[in-house]
Amino acid sequence: MTLDTIEKTASYQLIGVCRAHRNYAGQALARHGLFPGQEWILLHLRGQQGLPHAELARRCDVEGPTLSKALRRMERVGLVERRPDPADARVSRIYLTEHGTAVCVEIDQIWADLEQTTIAGLTAEEQTVLRRLLSQIRHNFR
Repeated sequence: MTLDTIEKTASYQLIGVCRAHRNYAGQALARHGLFPGQEWILLHLRGQQGLPHAELARRCDVEGPTLSKALRRMERVGLVERRPDPADARVSRIYLTEHGTAVCVEIDQIWADLEQTTIAGLTAEEQTVLRRLLSQIRHNFR
């Protein structure tokens, strides 16, 4: 395939959309000391405090070392804290701090704004079709 041909593919367009979406979200999240993807850690903890490290990694669909690096950064900015499990000191449990809980409210607004930007100019029917198509594309990669 030539570059011109590749640039006309759905895959190329999708990559461009994903990059733009991630950059937009990244700018908003950075104001709270977060990198894209780290908001999921906070949101999972908001749903259930004290998750063990391994379970949080599974829920966020990341490897353990990736989560460890993110948690170190998030601890430094005061969003989360790790505590040893009272029953098994080998297990680390993760908790939101007060600041982390407050940032979750901001994340809700960031995602509401992101959704409005994403679907701007689309009719309700187009939004429904877009969500269905994106769901199908995601399913294709599983």
